[in-house]
Amino acid sequence: MESERSKRMGNACIPLKRIAYFLCLLSALLLTEGKKPAKPKCPAVCTCTKDNALCENARSIPRTVPPDVTSLLFTSNSFDVISDDAFIGLPHLEYLFIENNNIKSISRHTFRGLNLYHLFFFSRSLANNNLQTLPKDIFKGLDSLTNVDLRGNSFNCDCKLKWLVEWLGHTNATVEDIYCEGPPEYKKRKINSLSSKDFDCIITEFAKSQDLPYQSLSIDTFSYLNDEYVVIAQPFTGKCIFLEWDHVEKTFRNYDNITGTSTVVCKPIVIETQLYVIVAQLFGGSHIYKRDSFANKFIKIQDIEILKIRKPNDIETFKIENNWYFVVADSSKAGFTTIYKWNGNGFYSHQSLHAWYRDTDVEYLEIVRTPQTLRTPHLILSSSSQRPVIYQWNKATQLFTNQTDIPNMEDVYAVKHFSVKGDVYICLTRFIGDSKVMKWGGSSFQDIQRIPSRGSMVFQPLQINSYQYAILGSDYSFTQVFNWDSEKATFVKFQELNVQAPRSFTHVSINKRNFLFASSFKGNTQIYKHVIVDLSA
Repeated sequence: MESERSKRMGNACIPLKRIAYFLCLLSALLLTEGKKPAKPKCPAVCTCTKDNALCENARSIPRTVPPDVTSLLFTSNSFDVISDDAFIGLPHLEYLFIENNNIKSISRHTFRGLNLYHLFFFSRSLANNNLQTLPKDIFKGLDSLTNVDLRGNSFNCDCKLKWLVEWLGHTNATVEDIYCEGPPEYKKRKINSLSSKDFDCIITEFAKSQDLPYQSLSIDTFSYLNDEYVVIAQPFTGKCIFLEWDHVEKTFRNYDNITGTSTVVCKPIVIETQLYVIVAQLFGGSHIYKRDSFANKFIKIQDIEILKIRKPNDIETFKIENNWYFVVADSSKAGFTTIYKWNGNGFYSHQSLHAWYRDTDVEYLEIVRTPQTLRTPHLILSSSSQRPVIYQWNKATQLFTNQTDIPNMEDVYAVKHFSVKGDVYICLTRFIGDSKVMKWGGSSFQDIQRIPSRGSMVFQPLQINSYQYAILGSDYSFTQVFNWDSEKATFVKFQELNVQAPRSFTHVSINKRNFLFASSFKGNTQIYKHVIVDLSA
């Protein structure tokens, strides 16, 4: 009986234990609830009311502003930088005033997390060298902005501020008039009146891409069987080295080569679907090779007459009335600069222009001699013994006839041409003295620009997309890259490249990528990538 009583009493205590357990748990919860963190106190540098906070003489943005404030004013403070998320944890903030401070830099994400109705930046003194720019998209996400005041800052209206001009054009917020302090052409101009067209923020540059560990004299590019190739003449190894684009590694790699001796020019010419390469050599004669697609190699098919071509220096290919030609400039005392014509089976001598003049360069171009005539084929020969000579194509005789020379231009090593808006220009390279840019005036070439060029053997114009360049190489200094200024109608220097003894510059375009190949007689052949940079980004 006693044990049964004890058992019943034990069972009766179980509900009491459970009640005690829940009472303890409830007490713990109540104690935890009572220990909620207190609201941040007003920082020592600020004066706070229920909804407002005024901060003065602060060295930085305080992080303990009460979260319930709706209006926050900073004035006469010593900090000059506002960093990311400076006002995080203020969900009710509607008005933010940053006035009479020395703010010089403000982060793009300063206002992240805010949704302001009004935003004010104001400085009474321009002498404080305050905000000169604002980071792009600083107002992104602040869709409730109704008023923005940026007066009193020394804004530099360059490409970094282009976004602000665009933003002012479509924002619904009221923006007080603000003015440019620089650059000089915009000084005191109202920023609100500028347009994005006032900013030319796209610049280009040539960035080093690849080094080829060998010297070279000439470089050419050509299309063959829907692919782009590069061929490089190596004088010391006597090779024509062919490169192709590696689509996986994104670099140029070896494709094939033609071995010879003292090679100075490897000139490709594609007739219909057949590739030929004219290989000019200082010793051992010059030859023509054909690409045999079945054997997958180059085969020599023809020798170029050695009695005429003794010391070749340049080769140009061209097409007139569906006939293919190439011309070899011979720089020996007893050589003949000679034109060769394709007859369906090979290239044969068509015309010898002159002998004994030691020609260094030949350039094919088309120009109009009178407003009533069409463009006519011409050749310009440069020589170490006379001024550049201009030859004109005679349609009746199918020959080039001597027309005139370019006056007051002795010692011209090479002539290269380019076109801008239908006008024809030439770049004349001189080793001693000034190189020149000249423009065709209908009957003669006229001076446009002189460029000092001591030690220059190449002054190469080239066009990449809509950009017209001219590159002046030198054996004694850095290579100078010029960009065509359409308003001034002259070249303006904008970059230098370090190329040892450059001899040619060639534009190569592959898969919408643009490259500049720079040959070097004393160093590595270099490849630069043409880069377009948006300064407003």
